Amino acid sequence: MHTVSRRVMKWYAIRVTYGRELKFRTVLQEHGWETLVPMHLRTVDKDGRKDIAYVPAVSNLCFVRGCQQDLYEFFKSMGEACPARFIWDKSTREPITVGDKVMDDFMTVSRAKLEDTIYLTDLNSKLREGQLVRVLEGPFAGVEGRIVRIRRTRRILVEIPGMLSVAAAFIPGDNLEIIG
Repeated sequence: MHTVSRRVMKWYAIRVTYGRELKFRTVLQEHGWETLVPMHLRTVDKDGRKDIAYVPAVSNLCFVRGCQQDLYEFFKSMGEACPARFIWDKSTREPITVGDKVMDDFMTVSRAKLEDTIYLTDLNSKLREGQLVRVLEGPFAGVEGRIVRIRRTRRILVEIPGMLSVAAAFIPGDNLEIIG
């Protein structure tokens, strides 16, 4: 069994091939890694009938918290059977990492499992405009994000910069504190 070292731990964005993100997440968790595969409700066709299921919100994406070298060695130990690779930031030529506060906020919103949660992978510049806010009460208390309008509803957008965003359900204005 893999033991996670005491080196600097970061959240890494990992590309998992061929829709195996849930299987790979299980392998990682069995070896002691902290992971997140963003999930959302989707209507699926099961044996000719419609059903609602939680499925990965973004194909081939998994987040893993660990030390870059430990993750690299773990991937290497799997040999050619390893379905995962780091996602690289083209400008820095380093693996994409996500800060703990951003990841905590992202997990709070994505784990709420609300039907009207929306994941945005193709960010529109208009969505980046808006007030930076903190949610004061309720299931998203403490989450920081930007106010956006999606489908005529005001929501809070939590972004992993340049990569992925999740928009929470409607949050009343009196439940928000402007922070920037």
